Amino acid sequence: MFAVLNTGGKQYRASAEDELLVDRIPGEVGDSVEMPVSFKADGDDFDFAGSQARVEILEHLRGEKIHIYKYRPKKTYKKKTGHRQELTRIKVVEV
Repeated sequence: MFAVLNTGGKQYRASAEDELLVDRIPGEVGDSVEMPVSFKADGDDFDFAGSQARVEILEHLRGEKIHIYKYRPKKTYKKKTGHRQELTRIKVVEV
């Protein structure tokens, strides 16, 4: 049995006891949170109804740093910035 979870504008395929790395979700470490499910499959049975899956928050962390360079040719404009995405590691308890 698996389900497609929706969070952060993205979709993740998960089964029970799977660990996923998703965009930051509100809550403390150890909290149990409900997440929307758009698709559920169990063998030959499919369900497109909007049900909920229960997940547990394992940790909050930050992703790798991404460097962004901006420049204008033939000008003296150069700019370097960076970004680190806020992430949450979750464990699917029940689908």
